[in-house]
This record gives sequence, C-alpha cells and structure tokens, in this order.
Amino acid sequence: MPRQLPIDLPVIEATGRDAFFVAPANADAVALIDDSGNWPGGRLLLSGPEGSGKSHLAAIWATDTGATALAAEDIAGLAPPAPGAALLVEDIHLLMGSRSREEPLFHLLNRAADARARLLLTAREPLPAPVLPDLATRLSATPRARLHAPDDALLTALLVKLFDDRQLAPTPKLIAYLLVHMERSSAAARRTVAALDRHQLATGRKLTRKLAREVLDGEGNSGT
Repeated sequence: MPRQLPIDLPVIEATGRDAFFVAPANADAVALIDDSGNWPGGRLLLSGPEGSGKSHLAAIWATDTGATALAAEDIAGLAPPAPGAALLVEDIHLLMGSRSREEPLFHLLNRAADARARLLLTAREPLPAPVLPDLATRLSATPRARLHAPDDALLTALLVKLFDDRQLAPTPKLIAYLLVHMERSSAAARRTVAALDRHQLATGRKLTRKLAREVLDGEGNSGT
C-alpha cells in the first residue's frame, strides 16, 4: 500500500458530561463540582496535572450553571460580576509570579465574593506561589478539588474516548498493551493516541501492538 502524507485534520473531542468518566481518581472532585451551591465563599479551585481533565470537568460545570468562561489572561479589566453570577477562569497558574498579572485575579476574587457569585478556578499542579501576599491568603482559603493520576479504569476509558474522537477502533488487546507500556498519565495517553493516528495515516498499517511498540519506542514513552 502506498504511503500517505499525514494531514493534521482537526479532532473534535467529545466534551459533554456523557464523555467524562468518573473513577476513584476523580470522583471526589466531581462531587465537589456538582455541589457548587455549597462551596464555602462561593468559590473552588480545580487543580491537577496536565491533561487530567480539568478543562473538561470545568466545561461541564459551566454548561450546567450557565457560567461565563474566561482564560486567565483575559480577566484584566473585567467588569465586576453580576450578583449571583457564575464565572469560570481557566489556568490561573499562568498568572503566578507577576504582580501585574496577579492583581486582576485578586480583585476578581474580592468582587465575586461581594456579588455572591460562584467562581470556579482551574490550575495545573503544582500551583506556583503568588507574589502578592493577599492573593496567597485568598487562594489558601479557597477550597480545592484535585484530579489525581488516572487509575486503570479511568485510563482505559480515556484511551477508548481518545481513539473514538479520531474515529479509530482499537482492539481490547491494544488497549491492554498501552496500559502496561505507556507512561501512566492523561497527557501521555493523548500524545500516544495522536502519534498512533499519525503513523497509521502515514503507513496505512492497522492499529496493532507492534505499531504501538514502535510508536512508544520512537517517542521514548515505553515503560519497558
């Protein structure tokens, strides 16, 4: 079969609640997200490693509550939230380390409290220490929901979802092989599935354990 040029087509990821898999690694965080009416102070910090599902879970909350979603870099100059509003601010770790970037977040925390607005923040772990002492105090007093490294059940479900997003159908043996040999993280699962997709398109080969071994060895991602 002639080789094909791999084309980076957009991948449409399923991001609804039905596509979010609850497992011991994330069950506590899901329960806290779903109980936003009882967040102390009306705010919550959702944290976890890269690719752990923070944005997916936050998007579910934003859809359920009608929240306005913003990137952390976009909150400078933001008008005070309306009374009782819901607001999502993603990736606040990108603001840490600079007084000028941290100040809008500090003001937002105060204004959201004054308006009795619900505020969900997301951040990658570990979260760097803020430069502003007052912001550090506010964040330390903010309840935190943590997403942990995926267990077998969650990693299996994630792999199946990532393949399905790319309209690929892996065999159970391939999934089992990846669970044993790939780096055990959500971010690695995304990289591995993307790499398998590229290699399959380029070579026309089937998704097999042999192809997976070559991909993992080539990316330095094999656990053996």
